[in-house]
Amino acid sequence: MINSVVIMGRLTYDPELRTTPNGVSVVQIQVACDRNFQRSGEDRKADFIDVTAWRQTAEFISRYFRKGSMIAIEGSIQTDNFTDKDGNKRKTVRVVANNVSFCGSKAESGTASNPAFSQPAPSYASADNSDFEEIIDDDDNLPF
Repeated sequence: MINSVVIMGRLTYDPELRTTPNGVSVVQIQVACDRNFQRSGEDRKADFIDVTAWRQTAEFISRYFRKGSMIAIEGSIQTDNFTDKDGNKRKTVRVVANNVSFCGSKAESGTASNPAFSQPAPSYASADNSDFEEIIDDDDNLPF
């Protein structure tokens, strides 16, 4: 059986990292995904999809994403049945995230203001070979 879903959209609110009583990190977010079809003369509609992420994925989302950030999520659909306080039977549907990726520019995802991303990448074009020495192997005892 296959239960796999991929969505891409924008966060509708800032993620809030929480911890279970057992110390497991969890974050619940909502992703707004535009629908592909748009009727003539109407505004484009969107679906608002609830997503739950656990452990390192939850910590990653809470650290690098904010309201309005573009995000791509790969996961599975999970349904839960429950009875509300009025005795009505209800069903929830959510995506449980397995993998999360950045989708926009650094400015859009909020990483431009993050100090971890503000340092320029080091340049290695001027490196020399003075720290290296040639290994001469005149034996033909190579294992491969």
